[in-house]
Amino acid sequence: MDVIDGKVIELFAAEPRIGVLEASRRLGVARGTVQARLDRLQRDGVIADWGPNLDPAALDHPVTAFLTLEIRQGAGHDTIGAHLSAIPEVLEVCTITGPGDMWCRVVARSNADLQRVIDSVLSHEGIVRSSTVIALATQVPHRVLPLLTRIVGS
Repeated sequence: MDVIDGKVIELFAAEPRIGVLEASRRLGVARGTVQARLDRLQRDGVIADWGPNLDPAALDHPVTAFLTLEIRQGAGHDTIGAHLSAIPEVLEVCTITGPGDMWCRVVARSNADLQRVIDSVLSHEGIVRSSTVIALATQVPHRVLPLLTRIVGS
């Protein structure tokens, strides 16, 4: 990763529909340079996807909650992960340290609907219990670009 990589990523993050030719013009580098760097960054997994970022609230799911799950001893994390991935309202799952074994970010249409989502999560016999906190507001949305800027100094 260097400054040009950083500038390419920042430009495409800000304007995902920009073409390679226009990007090369704005960055002052050859079109082939931009294309080669995009290809390499994608191949190396730095650019994870090109899909649009969706807002759950705009999809009628304004409630966000975080569940800390306790897993039964011997229950496979992969099996539980597969169960959780089958629930559309589960947006993210991480195995964690500290109190609890897994952490889930979920969304729901309302607080009452959140109970349905939690019940779906808890329907797996390997999940012993959960604790839930509801997000009231998002102060810093998920982001990676400030980290990139720090790494490459762009």
